[in-house]
Amino acid sequence: MKRIALLGMPNTGKSTLFNRMTGGAARVGNWPGITVELLSGKILLGSDMVEIIDLPGIYDLHGFSDDEQVVRHFLHDNVPDLALVVVNTTQIERQMSLLLQLKQLNMNIVVLLNMSDEAKKFGITVDVEKMSELLEMPVFLVSAKYGNGYSEALHEVGNALRYPTPGMAEQLRSQLEEDEQLEDEMAKVLESTVQVPARLSDQLTEKLDSVMLHPWFGLPIFFAVMYMVFQGVFLFGQPFQEGIAGLLDWFRGAALEPMLSVLPQFLQGFLLDGVYNGVATVAAFVPIIVLFFLFIAIVEDSGYLSRAAFLMDALMSRLGLDGRGFVMLLMGFGCNVPAVMGTRVMRSRAMRLLTMLVIPLSLCTARLQVFIFFTAALFSAAAAPLVLFTLYLFSFVTAIITALIFKGRFKNDEPFVLELPPYRFPTFRQMALRGWLEVRHFLRRATKFIVIGVVMVWLLTNLPTTAVPSSADTWAGMLGSAFNPFFEPLGINEQLTIALLFGFIAKEIVIGALAVIYTLSGDALSGAIGQQLDWVQAYSFMLFTLLYTPCLATVATLQSESKQIRFTILSLVWSLGLAWVVSFTFYQGARALGY
Repeated sequence: MKRIALLGMPNTGKSTLFNRMTGGAARVGNWPGITVELLSGKILLGSDMVEIIDLPGIYDLHGFSDDEQVVRHFLHDNVPDLALVVVNTTQIERQMSLLLQLKQLNMNIVVLLNMSDEAKKFGITVDVEKMSELLEMPVFLVSAKYGNGYSEALHEVGNALRYPTPGMAEQLRSQLEEDEQLEDEMAKVLESTVQVPARLSDQLTEKLDSVMLHPWFGLPIFFAVMYMVFQGVFLFGQPFQEGIAGLLDWFRGAALEPMLSVLPQFLQGFLLDGVYNGVATVAAFVPIIVLFFLFIAIVEDSGYLSRAAFLMDALMSRLGLDGRGFVMLLMGFGCNVPAVMGTRVMRSRAMRLLTMLVIPLSLCTARLQVFIFFTAALFSAAAAPLVLFTLYLFSFVTAIITALIFKGRFKNDEPFVLELPPYRFPTFRQMALRGWLEVRHFLRRATKFIVIGVVMVWLLTNLPTTAVPSSADTWAGMLGSAFNPFFEPLGINEQLTIALLFGFIAKEIVIGALAVIYTLSGDALSGAIGQQLDWVQAYSFMLFTLLYTPCLATVATLQSESKQIRFTILSLVWSLGLAWVVSFTFYQGARALGY
């Protein structure tokens, strides 16, 4: 099978192009010579099946960041049949140097000048035929966002794959010419082919930035935008959630229970109260997860996320971090794992470690479904978005406290450089594909843990067979009683304690575990929780869930990225201790005030 490598600088639209080419049919795999996972997908190109690998965005093959090393190692040990180099046409002058470096590696190359629609708005013109002649490789103007020029480029990619790649020397860096020679060649190509106006004007971007990046109004606007996101998630997602929950309850009563009535009682309980209740309770939250990813994708793809990083850089620098650290925190809202992996773009190891220490405090989507469930059960529809928003603020505050405490241990002096792309209107196709990919990833990951988790919870709450199910005499009851002295000062009862213990594996299990423990699902489970707890207990539980030990996948990633067992242990101990102190302070303080 032939292999295509996607190469280019960050923010050139590589991911958008990858999604368009693969249609979301992507997988994550390990590759010889590197220690990280890369995204790949298989497509049918003509009559041949071709594998496409999306490599990290890099600025320079001479660089020493982890991402640049990953690219060099990949190209050295896994020589692709074709390099598809993606260039941002609006920044073609500064991105040409990487293209010329890649040219010296003697590979088959097809160049895609992406974002041609934006370049046209700026008045940038490119003589593609002349550039192709000078570079001695095919060059195409495309728009991965809208699909302009995509078909022609894909046809040429198929033609280029017919020619065998000459291969690469053993010492990669020794093949590269001196920077001065590359600069001379770059100047020659650009002078002959590219016309750029004296001043690039984007009135919309300039007008919006005068407000969005205002020194006084910028941050309040950002937090207002995030609050609107949470409000929209509840407003539009809750009716769908209730509808799916009702449908799943109906399916159990109308189909599953009569179908399984011939089985022994113990097996019926295992399948209905264990597996089905646990999975169904989590499945009901899929619409809300979809909406959350869609709204966050709009914020990111519109170009506003980079502005948020710029706004927060002044604060983050006082914490020993920079705007990229803030971006990683925002990425952690989706999943902590890719956010931790994203710290590879930082050249300073100290900054990487400090950023990795605060990322697990981000409110990921696995925690989000727990909070949505509890806010819906204990708070009014008007108050629920505000409660959720305060949890996100708690996430930021604890991240700030953590950075302040540990910045002396992880000192760094790396300068912060950030590109601010123009504001863009994301297309519906982009949003739909992005939402589908994120949800599919969530379901694939969550389903595995949820099924295993709810089975374990059901067994623990029903064994030994001589005990009353879910009673103190079961193995689960014994575990809850053993750990309850630790959680009782936080207002967390034995049932919630058991759910938290399983949450160490994956936070997705928490709600499924409660469904099994209470042998209820949907509205019935919400009602039972609402009757048993008051809002102070519920909020204390959510605070602990927000901050305590991250899931096993995040722990494994922290270990692989830091390559330090001591650092991984520090992260686990710190998050658990912080969770207990914050939850204890809130619960005892609220009770002291009479709540």
